[in-house]
Amino acid sequence: MDATLLSLARDAPGFMPEQEGLALHDAALRAARRGPLLEIGSYCGKSTVYLGAAARACGSVVFTVDHHRGSEENQPGELYHDGRFDDPHTGGVDTLPCFRRTITVAGLDDCVIAVIGRSAAVARHWGTPLGLVFIDGGHTDSAAQSDYEGWAPHLAGGGLLVIHDVFADPAAGGQAPYRVWVRALGSGAFREESRCGSLQVLRRVGDGI
Repeated sequence: MDATLLSLARDAPGFMPEQEGLALHDAALRAARRGPLLEIGSYCGKSTVYLGAAARACGSVVFTVDHHRGSEENQPGELYHDGRFDDPHTGGVDTLPCFRRTITVAGLDDCVIAVIGRSAAVARHWGTPLGLVFIDGGHTDSAAQSDYEGWAPHLAGGGLLVIHDVFADPAAGGQAPYRVWVRALGSGAFREESRCGSLQVLRRVGDGI
């Protein structure tokens, strides 16, 4: 990965370890020839830089779907709240300005297309087959399962489904992404491609989602 972009990814606010980010970048390079890339849950753009670097290298684009009001754990009073992103007008969170700065500084505006909205609503109106879907949005069961149900059907044959924060041990982290991973493998439509830490990469092998 380009050293300048890697440095920017390191510095961007977010929760993705570098090795997992590089694994995401590698998966995106493999998937981009099958269709555009799509990310659910961008926060301030750390993971988007890894995806955007791959999209630029392959002459593709990455769509990022996020309402930018923060997941449940990012809200005031919660464990992963960051006061830098408080919105005085709503009393909540707004990460969009930080996200836009990250992408502009990285020089990725031409290949990163931000879709501002809720994942389920966008998915209902989506029509383009995708080479990669990266699920890293809300970590409640309802949010994670909705992301899978809404976006997995849009993967092209041979496309990659990437799920972040997959922990089999409840003591290591929340279980919602893990249950999505189990569901995807159990569907018969995906096989395990690779893994790095909590980042799981599955390849679509059929249409039975």
